[in-house]
Amino acid sequence: MDRLNIVVLGSAAGGGVPQWNCRRPVCSLYWAGDSRVEARTQSSIAVSADGENWLLVNASPDMRQQILANPFLHPSTGSRHSPIKSVLLTNADVDHLAGLLVLRERQSLTVLATAQTHAILTANPVFNVLAADCVERRPFVMNERVDAGFGVVVRPFAVPGKVALFMEAGDEVRIGDVTETTIGLEIAAHGKRLVYIPGCATINEGVRDAVKDADLLLYDGTTFTDDEMPALGLSPKTARRMGHTPISGEGGSLHAFDGLGIRQKAYIHINNTNPILVEGSPERSIVQEAGWQITRDGMMLSL
Repeated sequence: MDRLNIVVLGSAAGGGVPQWNCRRPVCSLYWAGDSRVEARTQSSIAVSADGENWLLVNASPDMRQQILANPFLHPSTGSRHSPIKSVLLTNADVDHLAGLLVLRERQSLTVLATAQTHAILTANPVFNVLAADCVERRPFVMNERVDAGFGVVVRPFAVPGKVALFMEAGDEVRIGDVTETTIGLEIAAHGKRLVYIPGCATINEGVRDAVKDADLLLYDGTTFTDDEMPALGLSPKTARRMGHTPISGEGGSLHAFDGLGIRQKAYIHINNTNPILVEGSPERSIVQEAGWQITRDGMMLSL
């Protein structure tokens, strides 16, 4: 039977789980060998309509590890081959584009992104290792459907966000602008519909309209509370200042999508400070009781 296949290659936010230099509660549990915390790589998903040709959404810095961990992405014919046909970028965060450098061995593929994100790639000459005669850089336009090939159609739409961290200039950063800086995706095949939003600063009516009646929503689960990072002494930045919706509290995502006819909901892009990563934690129970799944690396979803 034809299906829209989704595999979570990486379920964590920047730094992964555990983060290499982190000793706060969740990471400390992992370093201590506590089985309640699983290792997670930085967020990316793979999508296919035929099980043979795959679209990657975002290119994590952990790309090579993710390919090794998933046999369906291994080369299988000839002297060089890859089932990875396209990579689509939702923004220009380092966590989402650094993995392109792993794909530099003259393999034919297409990089799909907004004109703005392509301009950032072009301005950084290190990405010229992606040979122009092999790698097509194809821009797309907001709200226009893009044929990604092999039966997968994608519609990008803008969500409230901010510029990538390395593009911030001082403390004056606009948060929540609805531009092509941060996008969500509607990914469709065989009459099924995935909506993927790994980063979103505020849930407005545009976001709610985009996710209505989705077969699956994968949504920004970066932090459980807005003040999670400041409370742990890790950063003065709240979740919203970082361009992410907290799960709990006023304006949080936990119940923001209730009543919209979404068949499955799951959190992705989960920060290593988020207590939902701990099996059996009160916060994890709250999320699950509200009807949310918590993604993990290697999780397969078929629609």
